[in-house]
Amino acid sequence: MRSNLLILSILFTLSITTSAQSPSYAEQVQALQDDARVKAAIEYIDKNQDGILREWIAITEINAPSKQEQERAKFIESLLRKHKLDIRYDSAGNLIATRKGTGGGPVAVFDAHMDTVFQPGLKIKATVRDGRVYAPGIGDDTRNIEALLATIRALDAAKVKTKGDLVFLFTTDEEAGMTGAKQYTQDNKGKVDYYIALDGGYEGFTYAGIGINWYRHHFIGPGGHTRSRTPPYSATLPMARAIARIYELRVPTNPSSNLNIGMLGGSEVPNAKAADAWFSLDLRSTSNEVMADLEKKIAAILDEEAKRAGMTVKTDVISSSPAAVLPGNRESHLVKMAEAVHRAMGFDPPIGNAGSNNSSAALLQGISSISTGAGPCSDAHALTENCEIEPLYRGIKKILLLELALAGLVQSGQD
Repeated sequence: MRSNLLILSILFTLSITTSAQSPSYAEQVQALQDDARVKAAIEYIDKNQDGILREWIAITEINAPSKQEQERAKFIESLLRKHKLDIRYDSAGNLIATRKGTGGGPVAVFDAHMDTVFQPGLKIKATVRDGRVYAPGIGDDTRNIEALLATIRALDAAKVKTKGDLVFLFTTDEEAGMTGAKQYTQDNKGKVDYYIALDGGYEGFTYAGIGINWYRHHFIGPGGHTRSRTPPYSATLPMARAIARIYELRVPTNPSSNLNIGMLGGSEVPNAKAADAWFSLDLRSTSNEVMADLEKKIAAILDEEAKRAGMTVKTDVISSSPAAVLPGNRESHLVKMAEAVHRAMGFDPPIGNAGSNNSSAALLQGISSISTGAGPCSDAHALTENCEIEPLYRGIKKILLLELALAGLVQSGQD
């Protein structure tokens, strides 16, 4: 008994000693902020605000619809070529620039997507007024592309070295299914320690991803002329009835869930009864069980309305991504360090589990991941999209601090 008590006493003493010797996350971040090289990198951002703004606008004015990012990618590559980086493209068209560490540290990937939602051929011209910059795509996701480029320059200017590799990943096709991020995370599973998707957000971050399923539901009938006696109905009638019923479904707010019907289609001319009437469905939830339940109810409605009109139903799955929840991620090193960085930058960060971006691709591959952003913006996906200018510089500093906190700063005299 005395022996057991002695062992317990020793273990307790060791735990206290270890705790005392291990700095907290807040202390680790504070130590970074106090480092002269980090201060120099932060100062570089302050001194180069005008150049950052000009480059941000220049990238934005290169339109880059999903799957048509090549021109923007080449421009970003030309900027990256000015620095000591390993640069390559992968099979999905992702532009990958690695800033090699000295060794012995984790690999941290920082992702900003290159694509936008706007139509090919759109001429974009940014305008600046009242402390904001206005242009389609200025926020989503160009602010974060520029944030990564600015941190690269700041790290180089201050001669900062990290233990682990920093991978700057400029992805394709985020807006149309995250295929770029999916390809990268599949190719590099087991090689990446932390994956930070820079997209929406500023003051806080998310550690899990909302499930997103997109469908196109068709009602199929024989069609006909407006004056034809048969068939009695256009396929638009059961479609309309189904849409009305779907919008009456109870969509829970906890867990966070959403339902939207955003696109409709029918006949090609006014004087035809539609033989194929369709609508899109965007279904989202942080619970895969909720999504399955809603899908079941919607399928029943579609079947009932089709039979009622003597027609059939066809469903196309446009894309499907389950809720991305990595067990233990909320209490992970990445999340705790990200929270400490946000607090060190003066934020009281909201921390959520309903991210809707490339972070989900990483989480679904078992990679610890969060999503955040470099600045506050409004009217995403609209021609009136705009961002506040001054907060971006603070956001860039936040991203830089997070890069160093994750990859590890090489101590002075060891580089």
